[in-house]
Amino acid sequence: MAETFDQRLAALGLALPAAPKPVAAYVPVVQTGNLVFISGQLPLKDGRLEQTGRVPSQVTVEQAKVSGTQAALNLLAVLGSHLEGDWTRLKRIVRLGIFVQSDDGFHDQAIVGNSVSELMEKLFGNRGKHARATVGVNALPLDSPVEVELVAEVG
Repeated sequence: MAETFDQRLAALGLALPAAPKPVAAYVPVVQTGNLVFISGQLPLKDGRLEQTGRVPSQVTVEQAKVSGTQAALNLLAVLGSHLEGDWTRLKRIVRLGIFVQSDDGFHDQAIVGNSVSELMEKLFGNRGKHARATVGVNALPLDSPVEVELVAEVG
């Protein structure tokens, strides 16, 4: 019998939080046709950011990777809520957008982004393989080190 999403998540020592509420004037999820767009999520945990600032001067690359994973869990919480917990409806993770608040001259955003991409593949196998853009930015909401958005195909 194939592992369920919840079993794979637990095997990684992870759990989905409650779906975060928007921190500004937007909706967390929009579906059009079979595509679901999840608004950018911050690495909020229990309603707060564990790290703030630019990578790597204020937040190490390793800390930013942890923040990326937390932001991804928040994305998945929103998606799971939209799917009403029925992960069999997920056909594919189509695209990730990963934003890293970066110091001038920092060029390793892809290393931070890999933490999110690798999590999607661990959780969903081939359905988790996706297109991606990882971008360094000079600021993010709430001084977050990372923000992650997602597009998924559902059935």
